[in-house]
Amino acid sequence: MAMVTTSFRKFPVTHLILSLVLLISSDYGLSLGINYGQVANNLPQPDEVLDLLTSLRLTKARIYDTNPQVLTAFANSQVELIVTVENQMLSTLTDPQQALQWVTTHIKPYFPATRITGIAVGNEIFTDDDDTLLSYLVPAMVSIHTALTQLGMDRYISVSTPHSLAVLDQSYPPSAGSFKAEVSTVMSQFLQFLAATKAPFWINAYPYFAYKDSPSKIPLDYVLFNPNQGMVDPYTKLHYDNMLYAQVDAVIFAIAKMGYGGIEVRVSETGWPSRGDGDEVGANVENAAAYNKNLLRRQLANQGTPLRPGMRVEVYLFALFNEDMKPGPTSERNYGLYQPDCTMVYNVGLSGRSSTNAATASSTSSSTTTSSTPSSSAGSSSSASFSLSSSATQAAATSGYQQSLVYWMFVYLLFSQLIRRP
Repeated sequence: MAMVTTSFRKFPVTHLILSLVLLISSDYGLSLGINYGQVANNLPQPDEVLDLLTSLRLTKARIYDTNPQVLTAFANSQVELIVTVENQMLSTLTDPQQALQWVTTHIKPYFPATRITGIAVGNEIFTDDDDTLLSYLVPAMVSIHTALTQLGMDRYISVSTPHSLAVLDQSYPPSAGSFKAEVSTVMSQFLQFLAATKAPFWINAYPYFAYKDSPSKIPLDYVLFNPNQGMVDPYTKLHYDNMLYAQVDAVIFAIAKMGYGGIEVRVSETGWPSRGDGDEVGANVENAAAYNKNLLRRQLANQGTPLRPGMRVEVYLFALFNEDMKPGPTSERNYGLYQPDCTMVYNVGLSGRSSTNAATASSTSSSTTTSSTPSSSAGSSSSASFSLSSSATQAAATSGYQQSLVYWMFVYLLFSQLIRRP
């Protein structure tokens, strides 16, 4: 202890305070990312996109390929990138040698200057119209992870794949969450891979679709994170005041029922369209602004779901830009926060984050209050007993302990300095 005191006395108290504040605050970061889609012919250059993300203080982004222009432009920046293997490449990458060549060509030249943190192997493979892709998924993921290991990058880059919420057979109430029987075999193999590599389970979750399909049954405030009665899961007695968190918890329950309760669930896509066709109920600027602004407030508060309240949910908004070449209904081309000329479609408050502290968010704590019951799919389930704590939850608890320890170390050292003054 004498060594600690002697070392401490070499530095001004203000330096110690600053160091401790930085140490404590470094564990708090916004768990919000953005999907940077490029299905358009009028988007700004990648270096301009990086400038936009930097001005918004967004440090996480996902792209849907391994565009070398993007990977080059984002080098030596603070933005962490998730890149994507296109669906049509999966069959080729089941071959370990082909996977090694792919990683050597598409990842290694840019890493670590470009902060690639994840590889999404395909997108929504479990529900793709081409059902032959499913048989390639896990072998391709194993081959890519093996290649990363051979090149010494597996500690820094995780391998997973995003899923559509349609992979669930039931999602309401959340405790009834379960996967469709037809995908159970591959899903079990996939979850085993995630558990072994400590990679997250990604879900594309859009409460907008549930509301559009049943606007008379699902309260708009419930899907927009506005104040509302919410619903209580009849089996867990957990209270939900928004659909997104209910959907995430339904996925957690489905994973646990497969025997993998410790896997972290992250939202790879969520958003709300600012325009739509006549039959696309709710697709307007007001609802899009409300959904994304309210979600941002929750992210600033580092909020978790009712099932995992101590673990903030990592979310990637869809999308950064409106993309004029996307096929489908009008809504598909109008999910962006920004127009291609970098003007805002609507303001969700990102540009003002620097002066905003943790926002006040509605409580998602457990409750047994009777309420209305909005639903996105029918179903019921008996109460189940699963181990649903994750390594990330334990990490959050450890972080809190470490911060408390640092605080009391500071009090002790400051007191020691004061009593030793002549």
